[in-house]
Amino acid sequence: MDAEQSLAIRAAWLAYVGGYTQEAIADRLGITRVKVQRLVASAMQNGLVKFFVEGVPAECMALEDQLMHGFGLTRCVVVPDVSDPEEPDATIASLAVAAARYLHRVLSNGEVHTVGIGHGRTLAAMVERLPSLHLPDTRFISMLGSLTRRSSANPFDVIAKLAERTGGECYFMPVPFIADSVADAEVLRAQRGVQNVFKLARECQLCVVGIADLMPDTHLLRSQTLTAKELQSVRKAGAVGELAGRFIAEDGTQITHEMNERAVGVSLDDLRGRDVLAVAGGKDKADAIRAVMRAGVVTALIVNEATAKAVLRT
Repeated sequence: MDAEQSLAIRAAWLAYVGGYTQEAIADRLGITRVKVQRLVASAMQNGLVKFFVEGVPAECMALEDQLMHGFGLTRCVVVPDVSDPEEPDATIASLAVAAARYLHRVLSNGEVHTVGIGHGRTLAAMVERLPSLHLPDTRFISMLGSLTRRSSANPFDVIAKLAERTGGECYFMPVPFIADSVADAEVLRAQRGVQNVFKLARECQLCVVGIADLMPDTHLLRSQTLTAKELQSVRKAGAVGELAGRFIAEDGTQITHEMNERAVGVSLDDLRGRDVLAVAGGKDKADAIRAVMRAGVVTALIVNEATAKAVLRT
């Protein structure tokens, strides 16, 4: 990719994903408005802008190579930062566009017919940006309990919206994401309906997951998935990130803590050896992403540019 095409792709991301004006793009890239107009027009003419912006700038491609080599990934997409990386909503929008493009491609090509879905705001945003498809034979399965204390990014809503967008079938676990106790979790997992969904989840061809950080303002706390006391406890035990209800230490191992037994969903061992796409990024996520990558479960990653750089700084 030459420098001009790379710049055209970056300009297209800023225009169509970030919603920037030509003047704002010119200021950000240090070029004239006339050149911005030409770059965006070139991106359109060369088929780089469809439902999504095709490709990423050369700088992002270099980061992709480093992440793939460093963590043994089969695929990586680093999206350009279309605004201040400190703004979480803008970062989520960029990640969601890239994830929707990824999912649209594998579904349209007929590569995948069963998709397991995790939780989080980014996955919810991904579904909102997925164009409608006609895939009545496709199944979407929740990989964890679908009942949350608050409705924000509810796993049930995400699965239901995917089925609506594709005409496929959805399967969800009508139990809490994290049970009140280990004993409660065991009872819930033993339910026949939950066992049936577990079986489907373990057979998924592609699993799409989010990664949560454990910083003081983590979404797990704001969504009331964890209490402040629980967050403090898992952090004290050495956890820096969360994947599918499992709390991960810096070295990629699961911490020894009852919270990992209270999660109602597939285990990390259930995910190993499968195609697992993680979509995550933004402020405070670098440590969590790095830890989860070290766990050796994730095979593909979609992350934003600034966070990718932070993950690679060890």
